[in-house]
Amino acid sequence: MKRYPKAAVVVTVLALLLTPAWTKGHAQRWSEAQANAWYAQQPWLVGSNYVPTNAINQLEMWQAETFDPQQIDKELSWARGLGMNTMRVFLHDLLWQQDSAGFKHRIDTFLAVADKHHIHPVFVLFDSCWEPEPKLGPQHPPIPGVHNSGWVQSPGQPALKDPSQYPRLKEYVHGVVSAFANDKRVVAWDVWNEPASSPEVIALLPQVFAWAREAHASQPLTSGIFQQNFTPIGSEKPTPVTEIQLAESDILSFHNYSWPEDFEKHVVGLEKHNRPLICTEYMARSAGSTFDTILPVAKKHHVAAINWGFVNGKTQTNLPWDSWDRPYVKTQPTVWFHDVLRADGTPYREREAEIMRELTGKTAAANR
Repeated sequence: MKRYPKAAVVVTVLALLLTPAWTKGHAQRWSEAQANAWYAQQPWLVGSNYVPTNAINQLEMWQAETFDPQQIDKELSWARGLGMNTMRVFLHDLLWQQDSAGFKHRIDTFLAVADKHHIHPVFVLFDSCWEPEPKLGPQHPPIPGVHNSGWVQSPGQPALKDPSQYPRLKEYVHGVVSAFANDKRVVAWDVWNEPASSPEVIALLPQVFAWAREAHASQPLTSGIFQQNFTPIGSEKPTPVTEIQLAESDILSFHNYSWPEDFEKHVVGLEKHNRPLICTEYMARSAGSTFDTILPVAKKHHVAAINWGFVNGKTQTNLPWDSWDRPYVKTQPTVWFHDVLRADGTPYREREAEIMRELTGKTAAANR
């Protein structure tokens, strides 16, 4: 994630643009009772962050020229066989700007394919990670040996630094959320993945929550907490971004790529907020986060669990984070970092697949 210097003039403009709408209160955050009543109706949610094996990023997944429902159908059938019932899927504002009707149609097609396999996704609207200047059209091929070498931010930095583009961002949020606001095939809306601590994002994040609420979504809104210690002790305080996420999310989501002891500590810390918990990113084998250890803890606490990476493909997220500095070109890592399945659908580790089926109650008969 890239950090950006403070720009007082921009912040002043943002405040003038955003404050009036932010204070109108078109819709309210769900109460604890509403959030917990919703969660009581859900199964234990288990899945992966999903992009098809033949897409390097969210643009290549969704653009008309490369959208591939047949590949998605095949891969989601594998997910169903593991007992998965959700996927976290990233959208992008440029796709809406390019062709809103076509983008909505492709989202609906994706939902139909997913629903066939009893998989209901969490959709992500914005993302502060990786390439800051996304562009539509053909995406570059994977950089050999590098983890997630083609992922792109939404909105990109040019849009973030240009308040004149904010009306189109609002239109994107309103348009996508309202189109599927009452669609039972959608589990939740993750309004911003790992929002940067830049002045622009800190000013815009509460407004994105407000825009999504104005669309009257029947599904909960969230944004995943990702600061290293988000259960602060003593004088330590949440970051400004975390404060917004805690104050605005209907259900609390978080990211944790650490050991099971650390995972459980964070779960226990977040349980004090009395809201449903969903871990929207976990599982980095060589960092200590594995299916074997994390999934049983998540089930014990009834925390939804969505790992990073499903089928190994163009994102190359089987490679560890250190590949950004030391690409794995001549040798492969001793252990896969992320991802569940090989490109042919076979598990990277058969025991992991068995654990998922056991914990989700998936049986051979249920898969038919």
